[in-house]
Amino acid sequence: QVQLVESGGGLVQAGGSLRLSCAASGRTFSSYAMGWFRQAPGKEREFVAAISWSYSGSSSEYYADSVKGRFTISRDNAKNTVTLQMNSLKPEDTAVYLCGAGPKVERYAFWGQGTQVTVSS
Repeated sequence: QVQLVESGGGLVQAGGSLRLSCAASGRTFSSYAMGWFRQAPGKEREFVAAISWSYSGSSSEYYADSVKGRFTISRDNAKNTVTLQMNSLKPEDTAVYLCGAGPKVERYAFWGQGTQVTVSS
């Protein structure tokens, strides 16, 4: 079982930056793929970014086209955290951002409650 708690959301003007964090409980954090998703009112949940894991400790990053070049995902296995650095924010980035953990980047078994990000124009 993994429990996830997101933080770092807020209100920012277009062009600004926010840094989201997801703190995970559990001793096996390093063996989970981690991802960020977002859901805007009236819309489906959509993939934002993900980071894999491997026995060697290396990881790969994946991004939605809409955020590529603006967002960066990273993980700190020693601190059980995954971070999403969001730069050059746009009003269309406004959504609840959720953190997920799972066996691979294509499949998630655990979810956090989400943190609201609002970008004003």
